Amino acid sequence: MKQFQFTYKNEEKFRDSLNKIKHLRNSLLASTVLFTILVADGDKQDVKTVVDIIRNEIPDALYMGCSGAGNIVMGDFCEDEIAIICSLYEYSTTMLSILQLPMSTGEMDRTVDTLLAEVRERPWVKSVTLMTTIRGMSMTRLCERLSELPEDIQLFGGGAFSTDMLSDDSYVFSSSGGFVESGIVFLLTGGDDYYVSSSFIAGWKPLGRGILVTKAEGCTLYELDGEPAYDTYYRYLKIKNDEMFFINTLEFPFFYEYNGIDILRAPTKCNPDGSLTMTADISEDVNVRIAYGDPETIHSTVYDKAVELREFGPEAVSVYSCAARKTFWGDAEVGKETLPFQMVAPTSGFYTSGEFLRTGGFVNQHNVTLVIAAQREGAVSSGLSENIRLSREAVSRRVSMINRLANFIQAATEELEEANRTLARVAVSDGLTGLLNRTEIQHRITTRSKEKDTDLPASVIMMDIDDFKAVNDTFGHREGDNVLRMLSTLLRDVIEENNPKATVGRWGGEEFMILLPNMNAKEASIFAEMIRERFAALQFPKAGRTTMSLGVAQLIPGETSDAWCMRADAGLYEAKKTGKDKVVVASS
Repeated sequence: MKQFQFTYKNEEKFRDSLNKIKHLRNSLLASTVLFTILVADGDKQDVKTVVDIIRNEIPDALYMGCSGAGNIVMGDFCEDEIAIICSLYEYSTTMLSILQLPMSTGEMDRTVDTLLAEVRERPWVKSVTLMTTIRGMSMTRLCERLSELPEDIQLFGGGAFSTDMLSDDSYVFSSSGGFVESGIVFLLTGGDDYYVSSSFIAGWKPLGRGILVTKAEGCTLYELDGEPAYDTYYRYLKIKNDEMFFINTLEFPFFYEYNGIDILRAPTKCNPDGSLTMTADISEDVNVRIAYGDPETIHSTVYDKAVELREFGPEAVSVYSCAARKTFWGDAEVGKETLPFQMVAPTSGFYTSGEFLRTGGFVNQHNVTLVIAAQREGAVSSGLSENIRLSREAVSRRVSMINRLANFIQAATEELEEANRTLARVAVSDGLTGLLNRTEIQHRITTRSKEKDTDLPASVIMMDIDDFKAVNDTFGHREGDNVLRMLSTLLRDVIEENNPKATVGRWGGEEFMILLPNMNAKEASIFAEMIRERFAALQFPKAGRTTMSLGVAQLIPGETSDAWCMRADAGLYEAKKTGKDKVVVASS
């Protein structure tokens, strides 16, 4: 496989380039010619001229292309408006086929059904490359259906875009169809001597605390932590809901786990009600975090990926990079994350409105991500370059400061979250025993008493240490506290071993309460008897052995929590009055 990359200057120079390609094709006996035409604000008439010349000069050539937010030629950002990538496939066993189909929300299923049928007729297919229009659509259904491709087929590609990222204007075209503003182009490639490897690089890292998606429907994200989703961007980043919202949020996507991988998802617009329109569906009860670009992580990951690709031995590398990455780096710096691949093999691509890649059997749409696809024909070449030069020089002082500030914010956030977790535990815990305090256990009992849509029984056990005042008076409060702590440990152990759904709290002094949300009175009395026996067997350092009395009450439907607890208290009182060290079940 041989690849040639150049840009369109004028018709005469383009014809000269094609003549050279034709001569080389003849000398190589190349079986198939593929032109990939990438357009960044190029005059559409110039693009049509390019297509017409290809048809006339090399009639059997295949071609495909789309508009984008910028082109990548020879591994670097290219300022020219039209880039042309010519791939000559030298093996007769390598086969290619192009399919151009409609793309709209209503057409997705029909489009994928057609693709699947075409693939079934071509058992040689090893990879599917796609270029598609995206704006204004959720691509979730498309990705779900594309995941139905045979598991051994790789899929990758990008969404058409415009250099004006606020514009919805974009298009795709190919040798199997004309220029369309709502369409998708698939390139099917395979054969016995064709090999492909695909992967992705993010480099964006989560920052700050997790935020819960509390309301979402399809690709509309309504609420985060119960507040309008837009509020998150304004509160933390002061991004306004104006015509620049899309561009300003591109560099700060949401980070979360999806289909087993970490994924980035950026909103395309903010709606009047404060909801956000996403490029793919997002589910409720997902925890997301705002992410930021980390230059050092990107550089390191790119270097490692380039070294890994060198072992694969590609003859060409295609990259699909989100336009947000171009905005993040700036035109002068963005090539730093793609040039390392040029050290391995000729590298080309474009800046997209979304990146597609199959990972672990799932086709995912990415945002703010760099998708890499490497291909070759035949065995790995023996003369691989060992010298992949990637500058790892220190980034600018500005970037260094950003990284340090981000690390400071992350560390401070983690410390604050841990402090909040500690406060939350303290708010519901008893300081001496570590069990729930009375307010919390009473709240849980009240909540259970109000539940109406359940047929499960529920019981409470109220217990009190017998003659506890004598322990304090005789052996001191330190020994008394020791007795309370050992009882608390016993209660936790019995619950963990026999009924993990139960909850226990200190009711006050030497009194304790257990809520058993799934036990009737008979079962609860057996549970209480177990506690009584195990407590009576404990040997305390100074107090020796002591006992406890317990009252059990099963919830009566419609009964208030106060009445329920009073019946348990009555059972406890009866146990005390009739000799202590016993369990009494309260009457219903």
